[in-house]
Amino acid sequence: MTVIRQWELRATGEPFVPGERTLSAPGPGEALVRVAGCGVCHTDLGFWFGEPRPHRPPPLVLGHEISGVVEATGDGAGEWTGRAVVVPAILPCGDCSPCRRGRSAICASQIFPGSDLDGGFASHVVVPARFLCAVPGRPDPEKLARLAVVADAVSTPYEAVRRSRLAAGEVAILIGAGGVGGFGVQIAAALGAHVVAVDPSESRRRLALDHGAAAALDPTGQDTAGVRSAVRDTVRARGWPETEWRIFECSGTPAGQETAFALLNRGAHLGIVGFTPARVTVPLSHLMAFDARAEGNWGCPPEHYPTILGMVDEGRIVLEPFVEPRPMSEINAVFTDAREHRLQRRPILVPDFP
Repeated sequence: MTVIRQWELRATGEPFVPGERTLSAPGPGEALVRVAGCGVCHTDLGFWFGEPRPHRPPPLVLGHEISGVVEATGDGAGEWTGRAVVVPAILPCGDCSPCRRGRSAICASQIFPGSDLDGGFASHVVVPARFLCAVPGRPDPEKLARLAVVADAVSTPYEAVRRSRLAAGEVAILIGAGGVGGFGVQIAAALGAHVVAVDPSESRRRLALDHGAAAALDPTGQDTAGVRSAVRDTVRARGWPETEWRIFECSGTPAGQETAFALLNRGAHLGIVGFTPARVTVPLSHLMAFDARAEGNWGCPPEHYPTILGMVDEGRIVLEPFVEPRPMSEINAVFTDAREHRLQRRPILVPDFP
């Protein structure tokens, strides 16, 4: 018998409130994970605001960037007991036609913690064990907590970059260099690309330059044509390729998406990583005219998580300057700070239940 302590969203836009529930034992194929850390994502803010809405209505425990240690398992999952893990944000069934064809992101039976079931803003979370990602070695609690962001903030831009087929010597442009974009900068740089970060925040631009970006541009006060000219001038001045740019929209804002689309050139690839419920107007025919392509990705298939953890372990992706552990009891203050754009780093809530 396990008592799960948790912070519950009971009504849209209302403060989170403490609660608890009792679990007798995990079901077949399930794992009970003691949460080490749970990242706060832009999607969590959306669920809190009510746009978009989670699949399961409140009361609900949010949080889908989860790391922890498996404390108990149901039938058929015993090999996971005692292991440190990252819980993928998208847990597919593994058996349907899309899963068998390597398209697990569109699995109709997929589970998204914090939306389909109670998530990680809690002492424990119960999830299917099949696609958990084991963390090698015995990480200390602080390191394991930081690894929570691998579940989405790192793995989602990784998948976007992977799908773009970015190669060494090519140009990668990241629109938005905070949070997801900051990790995208590092991933693109690790592949040997020439990375240009575009962000209005001076501190985020400096951080991007310190962690892989070769150039960082401020779009403040410029329209999309002005940003395009600044990027083009930067590329030409350095002798980098002027076609087939890989552009990644990570800001999740209408202005960012319009800017990203304006950067299309011959043979370009546009990856939509950030999310906004707002509508944007773009000249879609540019995809035809430039023989370019645009693609979104819903998370990252679990089979790629070990590679990502390897890049973190090797120091090719650095987490510490981009994340900020906070006690989970500060959840309401953290969400308020996020809503008011007062956060410089991605918060990771660490359970501190009495």
